Amino acid sequence: MAEPSPRILVVDDEEQMTAIISFALETQGLRTVIARDAAAARAVLAGGDVDLVVLDVMMPGESGIELCRSLRDASELPVILLTALGEVDDRVAGLSAGADDYLTKPFSPRELALRVTAVLRRTAAVPGGRGALRCGALRVDRDAGSASWDGAPIQLPETELRLLARLAQEAGRPVPLRSLLRDVWGTASAEGGRDMVKSMVYRLRQQMRSQGAPEDLIEAVRGQGYRLRVLSAEHRHRTSPSDTPRSPGR
Repeated sequence: MAEPSPRILVVDDEEQMTAIISFALETQGLRTVIARDAAAARAVLAGGDVDLVVLDVMMPGESGIELCRSLRDASELPVILLTALGEVDDRVAGLSAGADDYLTKPFSPRELALRVTAVLRRTAAVPGGRGALRCGALRVDRDAGSASWDGAPIQLPETELRLLARLAQEAGRPVPLRSLLRDVWGTASAEGGRDMVKSMVYRLRQQMRSQGAPEDLIEAVRGQGYRLRVLSAEHRHRTSPSDTPRSPGR
């Protein structure tokens, strides 16, 4: 028996918009379910059988950003945000809340459908597959979709795991911004991309550091991109400068 097609939860308070989105997704063979606000979306999600959420930012009551952040804290369900707010800061805010992609209204329904299928492909498994990547104490298993530092599991959302895997593929060498945008987010557009990648690298550093990784494990290389450092065994466990007690006069 064939597996059912992915089921997409569309959350938007505008009836005409949800009808357009549903039609575009269903023509691609996807199933859809509609929710008009965050409360209705939570009720659908409680029943399971949702593979991705298309979520409007500006809704009455709980905003799309707030719901996205809540979903990301509780699960790794992919989220695509829709909004009429097109400024770079707005996109960064959405992606910082844990969204996997961000589309500004007005948009092409066909483009949205293509982005949904792209995110579904990316989140089905960490891109590249082919087993585990090792870099010192870091291990990224692209097939299992997991990561660890010194054997301790690191809980990462799908997009951050893909970013870490992409950096680990080129450990010791800078990965250009455009390569990260293409391979992690599936986009060739650099508009707002620098801030988007910077925000996610910051979150990734925080999560890695919480497991004992050095603060400078991922470093920005001016004019070149980001690099995952290859560290000596001594450096892997070295206390970062911010953890070192300072005398009152320093």
